[in-house]
Amino acid sequence: MPNKNFKFNISLSVLNHLGRNLYRSFATVLGEAISNSWDADAKNVYIYLDRDRNILCIKDDGDGMTYDDFQDKFLKIGYSKRTADGNKSAGGRPYIGRKGIGKLALLSCAKRISIKSKAQGGGYIGGMIDNAGLDKAIKDDISSHEYELNGYDDSLFRPFEKRHAKGTIIYFEEINDGVNNADDFLKKIIALYFRFSLLDQSFNIYLDEDLVTLESLKPLADKTQFVWNINEFTDPYLSDLCTNIKETIPIKMDDKVEGFIASVKTPKNRNIHSTGERVGIDLFVNGRLRETDILKHISSVKARVPESYLYGQIHFNSLDTSDEDPFTSNREGVKGENKEFELFIEELKRVVSAIISQWDELRDKYQEDGDPDNPRKTIKERKAGELANAVFKELLPPEDSEQRGTVEGWGRDLHQDASFNFESYADCFASENLLRKYIKEHGIDLMPENDAVKKHRNMEARGKRDGNLTIDIRKSNDNIFYLGMVELTKIIVPPGERGNPDSLTADQKQFDVIRNALMHTARLTEDAKIRLKSIYNNIKGKIVRLLSDNQD
Repeated sequence: MPNKNFKFNISLSVLNHLGRNLYRSFATVLGEAISNSWDADAKNVYIYLDRDRNILCIKDDGDGMTYDDFQDKFLKIGYSKRTADGNKSAGGRPYIGRKGIGKLALLSCAKRISIKSKAQGGGYIGGMIDNAGLDKAIKDDISSHEYELNGYDDSLFRPFEKRHAKGTIIYFEEINDGVNNADDFLKKIIALYFRFSLLDQSFNIYLDEDLVTLESLKPLADKTQFVWNINEFTDPYLSDLCTNIKETIPIKMDDKVEGFIASVKTPKNRNIHSTGERVGIDLFVNGRLRETDILKHISSVKARVPESYLYGQIHFNSLDTSDEDPFTSNREGVKGENKEFELFIEELKRVVSAIISQWDELRDKYQEDGDPDNPRKTIKERKAGELANAVFKELLPPEDSEQRGTVEGWGRDLHQDASFNFESYADCFASENLLRKYIKEHGIDLMPENDAVKKHRNMEARGKRDGNLTIDIRKSNDNIFYLGMVELTKIIVPPGERGNPDSLTADQKQFDVIRNALMHTARLTEDAKIRLKSIYNNIKGKIVRLLSDNQD
């Protein structure tokens, strides 16, 4: 007995399984609509928002759709333009869409979505999707061929039909969660995430009739300090907008990759919204954002201070040239098992590691706080440098002053010496005062007031008289506070032991000479710095040993 002709019967519930509810961000919805317009060879895309009525309308002047296009292509979930038409549009643009399920983002982001479209010389066609009705049909397990779209309300489209010879208009009513973002934020999102629209002169995006341009990213560009350019990447954002870049460092990666990684002056400069939402290092494929913050794949980088300063764009177009779809169902990421992507992440890990090290050195060079986890500096050295940064910043002329650049240069020249001197002064202050504490705590007899004490007391008294100063200067006027390291060590070390190289007095004469120059804010030679550091390390070891002694 011959078989009957059986046919697949698809339940509408498959829409949910394909990811109808996976599209959570408003940017994703905009991305699908803008990408469809790009693939349709549109020259202009217009986005209109009515926040009070919670309405969004997106209009383009692309090829539009005939009745058959709307039925057999747009409403056919899983229809792939690439399979039917190759990898490029009729106008020669590389297709962004791939699976034909991205439209689910458009069909599920609002209570009602109305679509109206027409091809050149044709009339309007379209329909309305009521998501409440679609939910009921899915619940009732209705088959796809049994579910018909509602007709659209023509009055909704009249304000948008003027001079609309061809193209598509999509009208969204009662958007899920509303549209709470300000125009300024949305312009930044569009400028950041839909890069192809800003670089192709034949494709423009308007938000409420305002053309979205790179100028939306000016606040981010102005605060960009350093750029690591990957494989000689050229981009108007870098060349035209980032005018305050201090240094650009070339980076080599696989030839299939290009882009840039940049750092800002402070982490808050990465903010693109008052809520603290930040731009990160994002992955683009054929001009479209495919994954945000790809550093999440590099666990060793997370939680490092430099990571909070970094953002950028990495373009990996060849990731979308094979027959295998590399992207996740919600179109907001790359599949983890993609071998080419895994190799890319391994290389990126190496590159970012090098960038983090270089960033710390560059920040140091330009008097900015760096990476506290970088072992190239001790904690003490780093803190002294941060103190020097803070001091010099307070002494800078206003930003609009002609002298600011000159003074910044002086500060850079002084910074290394200032950091060393601040650290060395802290060493002296702590060591000498700890020795005074030790002498008092152990009841060691002080020498009678000697010539050094008399000299310093007399100088201080004359200075106060000349300056008409009547307040007390020192917390204590005890003799011991008029003595420096040399005299203090003589009090502690008996005369018979002062010649012992292991005693505290062994290094004092050399130390005292350099210390005095330091205390008079002199800039030390490199030889003097090395000698002072070496001598102090000896003294420090002896002081630690002395303070560890419990004997009375």
